[in-house]
Amino acid sequence: MRIGLAFVLFVALARAVVAQEPVLPPEPVTAAVPAEPKPVEVPADPKPAETKPAPIAPPNPLADSLHQNDDYGFKSLFDSLHPATKSGKKWYEKLSLRGYSQFRFARTVEQDLLGAEPNLLADRSVNGTAENFSIRRNRIILFGDVSDHLSIYIQPDFAAVIPGSNTSVFFAQLRDLYGDVHLDAERVHRFRVGLSKVPYGFENMQSSQNRVPLDRTDGINTGVSPNERDLGVFYYWTPKEKQELLRNLVDGGLKGSGNYGILGLGFYNGQGGQLFEQNLNLHTVARFTWPMQLANGQVVEASIQGYTGEYLVEGASIRALGMGPSIIPAGTRTSGDRRGQVDRRIGATFVYYPQPFGFQAEWNWGTGPGLNDAQTAVVPRTLNGGYAMGMYKIETNCYGIVTPYVRFQHYEGGYRSVANAPYGRHDQLDLGVEWQIFREMELVLEYSFVDGVNLNAINTPGMVPYRNFDGSVIRAQFQLNY
Repeated sequence: MRIGLAFVLFVALARAVVAQEPVLPPEPVTAAVPAEPKPVEVPADPKPAETKPAPIAPPNPLADSLHQNDDYGFKSLFDSLHPATKSGKKWYEKLSLRGYSQFRFARTVEQDLLGAEPNLLADRSVNGTAENFSIRRNRIILFGDVSDHLSIYIQPDFAAVIPGSNTSVFFAQLRDLYGDVHLDAERVHRFRVGLSKVPYGFENMQSSQNRVPLDRTDGINTGVSPNERDLGVFYYWTPKEKQELLRNLVDGGLKGSGNYGILGLGFYNGQGGQLFEQNLNLHTVARFTWPMQLANGQVVEASIQGYTGEYLVEGASIRALGMGPSIIPAGTRTSGDRRGQVDRRIGATFVYYPQPFGFQAEWNWGTGPGLNDAQTAVVPRTLNGGYAMGMYKIETNCYGIVTPYVRFQHYEGGYRSVANAPYGRHDQLDLGVEWQIFREMELVLEYSFVDGVNLNAINTPGMVPYRNFDGSVIRAQFQLNY
């Protein structure tokens, strides 16, 4: 009843509104006669019109006070501290990206069946049971100058292996993460802070992208393995004229090591870049090198280096000399020892750069952790080792650069970065050739005669751990540079 009454009232009201607005016929259109224009009076002293400030738009409700435009937060702070250079570029626009990838094929050609299975410290693809294609390295490098006083270098490896993993080899792991703090405009004095290479041994500092043979030698690399890097602070002194020479030795294709100073001093953890530090002792390293160009253009370089510290070895279960119960050798972290072992070396280097004939040699002596002859404990033991290598650089007009080489290496001592620090002897003769097809790609073929200790812990009754593998290996590597 109420709804019906309301509807009747609404209809009556609508009719009344319509009745008050009658529809009129359209008026006839007539031509408009323009009015006679009136003269415009110009004031004698015109005053400029007052301009009112534009109203301030309310801030975007989705942005706070630091994010209302592109100049916000730390970006604004950095740009104010480091304004654009003469080229107009800000620091983050000056960073560069480069990298390289290495693909390998390995196969054991022959072996003494009474000896141990094939094993090489520097090449995990040589194992005697699963030898085919592998990715040795895949490095992407971000680097550049933040300012006149700071340079950065970041290098992960996307082909790393986690110890004990048998599911995949494609893990990402940091190799370098450091900043170079330049104390002067000429960059003669600088501090390198972070994760970087330890300045010990020419071939350790030489990039794998530039090295002629496939791997570093056991005699030199065992001093700074794994991965030749560690966390620390290093001071480098490089006079201006030597900076240019060291740069040209790399950029000119002469297989230089890069600029690690004419004098280098530093302190670092000592356990290795990819391992947790295990004690309160820092390693100390010092290196002096002197590259010089002779009157005929030939470049030679001589170096001396040394380090000292204490190293704590990991342990693993073995049967000492293949007999008795399974044990973890004393003197290792796994056995409960936290003291660490004396770890010190001194070494010398001589390089005659390939122009076209080249020669390179390094040797070092020292004391380091090593498994005793009874294989029951890790103790300080003497060590020595190194290598000598000859090469010949052949530059062709149409087929790139071909560099055949021969290298002999020897090492007798402990392998501190391997569980139980197995002590043994390693002799190896490498015959190979590097073919730089273009700057962006190269191929290396290498045949190696090996007589060296197998570093895998064996916990099998009747089998003596750490016997020698005696045989030969053939390997090939294709490298992409970008």
